[in-house]
Amino acid sequence: MSAVTSESPTFGRRLAGFARVLISPRGAVFLLLIVLLVAITVLNPSFADPSQLIRFVQRVAPVAIVAIGQYFVIVGGEFDLSMGSVVTAQVVIAGNLIGQNDANSIPVLLFMLAFGAFIGLVNGLIVSFLKVPSFIVTLGMMLALLGATLYWTGGAATGNPADSFRQIGRGGIRDLPVIDILPWSVVILVVVLAVAVWFARRPFGRTIIALGDNPTAARFSGTRSWWVKTSTFIISSLSATVAGVLLVGYAGVHPSVGRGYEFTAITAVVLGGVVLGGGRGWVVAAAAGAFALEALFTLLNFAGVPSTYRDAVQGAIIILAVAYAATTFRARRRGRALETSPVASTGAKGPDPNPDPAHPAPNPSTQRADNETKGGS
Repeated sequence: MSAVTSESPTFGRRLAGFARVLISPRGAVFLLLIVLLVAITVLNPSFADPSQLIRFVQRVAPVAIVAIGQYFVIVGGEFDLSMGSVVTAQVVIAGNLIGQNDANSIPVLLFMLAFGAFIGLVNGLIVSFLKVPSFIVTLGMMLALLGATLYWTGGAATGNPADSFRQIGRGGIRDLPVIDILPWSVVILVVVLAVAVWFARRPFGRTIIALGDNPTAARFSGTRSWWVKTSTFIISSLSATVAGVLLVGYAGVHPSVGRGYEFTAITAVVLGGVVLGGGRGWVVAAAAGAFALEALFTLLNFAGVPSTYRDAVQGAIIILAVAYAATTFRARRRGRALETSPVASTGAKGPDPNPDPAHPAPNPSTQRADNETKGGS
């Protein structure tokens, strides 16, 4: 009997904890994704077919990879608005430098990775040493890359890489049971996400979060802030490069490929519960935000909503997600402050009927304000 009674509260606490995770900014995105997928299946039952689901994942893979890169920048306390232009530039580079010569694929791919790392390095160094806000730096880089790309291409589709290179984005492992094909883009997404999760758990990944949460404390602890911050921009540009490689095969070569990816990535990251300003977030939730965003657009498409509303919906998502995350964080912070206050710890029994004039009772409102100023516990 005692074993049953001891296990019941434990199960109840676990269930309550799971429910709190689902309604938290970090966990709500998974609940939203499930609801959206169910709604899409109701409107279009064929969407539940395994081959259709895997195609959906293939379509979302470039956006999810860009969101993973943007996650590290945002959780570190910065923004990267140049990602879309990096994607566009990489697509054009691949289309014009590889051509129909398969032998050029590996050298050009290495050049694309080096070029992406260089763009991230420049962004990071300017932000770190010249103290220019990352919003301005990456906005300028976005316009510079876009202008150079349009000048190179004349604003039209130019170049066509070899089919072997395009297979990275459009090909896969074929003749598989149930799903028929496992696209390479899905495999690459899984690898990128696994590496991102591993990296985020390493000391350097935790340092990025610490820098975004409290830059002053991170510097006093001996962290090389300039290198940590620059590394996030390099990761971001490399993720945009990988997305560009996939889009060459999936979307073709055109200067409009990649346009708006920076805002899509920010929306996905915010939808995943990552706090703008840094210090809090989960990379898996950021990737799930990309899937939830694409699922929402797919649902609107099946419901007959014009695609012109896409930008408006994306803007509303950013506002609502940020507001929800901020409200939840303030509520948790107030809860911690109340738990650590002396009034709460004594059970809030009320005022002493015989107060001692020599030892006046503390003011609860003043203690609560002090606790909130110090950040709670």
